[in-house]
Amino acid sequence: MPERSELAEFLRSRRERVTPEAVGLPAGGRRRTPGLRREEVAMLAGISVDYLVRLEQGRETNPSSDVLAALARALRLEESERLHLGRLGTLGQRHPGLCPSVDDGDVREGVLAVLDGLDRQPAFVMDVASTVLAWNDAFERLMGPTGVLDTRPPNLIRFTFLDDRSRTVFADWEDVAREQVGNLRQAATTCTEDPALTEMVGELSLKSPDFARLWAEHDVTQKTRGDKRLVHPVVGDLHLRFEVLLLPDSPQRRVVVYGPADAATAAGLDRLVDATRAPLRLVGGGTAG
Repeated sequence: MPERSELAEFLRSRRERVTPEAVGLPAGGRRRTPGLRREEVAMLAGISVDYLVRLEQGRETNPSSDVLAALARALRLEESERLHLGRLGTLGQRHPGLCPSVDDGDVREGVLAVLDGLDRQPAFVMDVASTVLAWNDAFERLMGPTGVLDTRPPNLIRFTFLDDRSRTVFADWEDVAREQVGNLRQAATTCTEDPALTEMVGELSLKSPDFARLWAEHDVTQKTRGDKRLVHPVVGDLHLRFEVLLLPDSPQRRVVVYGPADAATAAGLDRLVDATRAPLRLVGGGTAG
């Protein structure tokens, strides 16, 4: 992902999403492309049209922080998009050690102890590429029957796009897929020196038309909490809430903890976690665990 094209394509994609009405401008008759005209964005941002053209064509790759802030306001960017634009505008200034290109996969004993301490709450550690590095027994009980943990190492984004079971497991598959792509785009922008991320984007773009479609939309995600709905093969519908905990000394990793969003899900999780006392039976026959 060349740095200049990333910044240029992101600006064009956001400009095409903003309607004139959203910024208090008249529609102005028929438009050749959706969204705002370059002249309108330049006026709203207080920059020249020629400068905006250079940015969108990748001929200008080092805009000032003031210009980035003005463009973010003009394009009505959300907070995660503002942060993403800031990263794109300063890619050449990234600290080379922020995201090591080689992750040894080892997780500190203290973090593992935290996972084990959450004995009734599914929890796991993942890296910026959505590779699951460690997990507790409750997470294995929850996600093992779904197929997420079948590969080694498990990877959430590969499961989402390359395993057909994900479309049954994730009740809101499109939302989950968008979230995964947004997370990967943020990671690929932050960890520009990691060739594994670029290779992952290339692999998924070739193997999954859905990934290629969503990647082309240039959305970015920075979720620290949210909801997830599963159609679990053992206990049926689950409505989970999750919290993402960042590790200050390991910025390329995070801990994700799931909890029930309603009483029915709490009962389902209890059944899964207590399954060590009796084998779990899958829908359609057979056992799990």
